[in-house]
Amino acid sequence: MTDFSPDAPPTVRVSDLPDDAVILDVREQDEWDAGHAPRAIHVPLAELPSRLDDLPDTDETVPVVCRGGGRSARAVSWLLQQGFDVANVADGMKAWEQAGKQLVASGEESPRVI
Repeated sequence: MTDFSPDAPPTVRVSDLPDDAVILDVREQDEWDAGHAPRAIHVPLAELPSRLDDLPDTDETVPVVCRGGGRSARAVSWLLQQGFDVANVADGMKAWEQAGKQLVASGEESPRVI
């Protein structure tokens, strides 16, 4: 369920996302490499303005995630101003990991959220 508040960007809980959700991950490269959702699209927050073409082309609301929700909330606020249909993932990748959802890593180590 998506929540709407005049003071905060729309949010979605991890429990409301399917395990195979396509999400926008705005964390830094080392965080991404350590562990991310299997179908996530990686665009670090600082690169977002120049990489809008990398966002999913969908009619669905795109969940946006970071480690705990702060950076993704800023990304969501900005993307809403640009006309995108997005929602912040409450509690970020920490909540994804705690919910037992699948993580994949870019290296040899076991996937984890850092």
